[in-house]
Amino acid sequence: MNILVIGTGYVGLVTGTCMAEMGHHVICLDINEDKIEKLNEGIIPIYEPGLEEMVKRNIKSGRLKFSTEYEESILSSLVCFICVDTPISDDGHANLHYVKNVATSIAKYMPDYRIIVNKSTVPVGTANLVHSIIKETLEKRGVDFEFDVISNPEFLKEGNAVNDFMKPDRVIIGVNNRRAIAHMQEIYSPFMLCHERLIIMDVASAELTKYAANAMLATRISFMNELSGLCERNGADINKVRKGIGSDKRIGYQFLYAGPGFGGSCLPKDVRALRMQAEALNYEMPIINAVEIINTRQKSLLGNKILDYFNGQIEGRIIAILGLAFKPDTDDMREAPSLVLIEQLQSAGAILKVYDPVAMDNAKKMIPFSPNIHFASTEVEAAKHADAIVLMTEWKQFRFLDFPTLKTLMKGYAFFDGRNQYHPEEIAKKGFDYISIGQNPVYAVDVIDETAEVGV
Repeated sequence: MNILVIGTGYVGLVTGTCMAEMGHHVICLDINEDKIEKLNEGIIPIYEPGLEEMVKRNIKSGRLKFSTEYEESILSSLVCFICVDTPISDDGHANLHYVKNVATSIAKYMPDYRIIVNKSTVPVGTANLVHSIIKETLEKRGVDFEFDVISNPEFLKEGNAVNDFMKPDRVIIGVNNRRAIAHMQEIYSPFMLCHERLIIMDVASAELTKYAANAMLATRISFMNELSGLCERNGADINKVRKGIGSDKRIGYQFLYAGPGFGGSCLPKDVRALRMQAEALNYEMPIINAVEIINTRQKSLLGNKILDYFNGQIEGRIIAILGLAFKPDTDDMREAPSLVLIEQLQSAGAILKVYDPVAMDNAKKMIPFSPNIHFASTEVEAAKHADAIVLMTEWKQFRFLDFPTLKTLMKGYAFFDGRNQYHPEEIAKKGFDYISIGQNPVYAVDVIDETAEVGV
């Protein structure tokens, strides 16, 4: 099938490339000429494992093309996917400016029946809005073509997006006119060979499902972060609590990790947008409000722990921060907890040495210049002369840090584990004070004293 994907951001590029991989002929359209020129050369603007190789392979096969030409692209494509950004406006609502512009452009050039698929994350009612914009634009042209507007929300995890698209948990199709279902089944049939994952529902339910899914994930994270604070006050261990509740099949283990708060392009934005949708309908959602409050508080937690450890005296101290992206396997810095920590420590006078294996370029764009912020080339360089190390992103290469070497390079011996990645006693035995989230801190001197008493 000939498919048009409008928008070459995270969702659009993954969508178009994966569909081309499965045999469809895809045009990815964007008005950014520089981006399209680079994409045609196989240069992609985001880091996503496996995506670059797939883009190059499908360009070479002729199934994937990149263009800035609306008219030519729409003429040759029956199905048009809208995959543009819907950022949060100043008032907290999803900004539909780009979606509206795309709808107008599609209607301006469509020659006959077209299926418009909204894959952008949008509030309930957006499909109706797109429909009205297209209808109005067609009337101005003096034509009366039939068309269908469908909701097809994405459920991609950054860092695993290619696999998520190729082997989806589910594909949700929101339709109010069943005429277009056969075309959507044809598009997604290559992804359904093992078993049927297509879920058909009404448009409003499909639009809300995306927000509901992200709000549920965010709620689980914030619940565990809130619980971790209680653990620190009553002596419980959040990791043991997690195992205890996660073993219940009704709960499960996923998204039950305590940490420095959630970030990225989806969860924070979608939680806010869902709250604003409810407020517009005069409906209170106290759970969603609490999720935001807890997440905001959690992003300052590690900074507060560092300040407490040094009795508030961190001016001139060197703090190494390992990991800047909001999660591993991505270069996405949007709403990353590391940004809050950096601002918090910098305002207290600390000297920061930061390192991320992938997100350094994006970090330099988002972190204001300061002579007290140094971008290291390795984790070892970041730790040199540091008074403390803070683990913010659980990249695989940080799972087995060379602690003996780090200790010889550092001035201090504090290790703040924002991801609870290590075992407290093991790190303390290596000579570090270990401070994490939802667990009691373990200090090197206590472990050394204990081993001395038993003659170890």
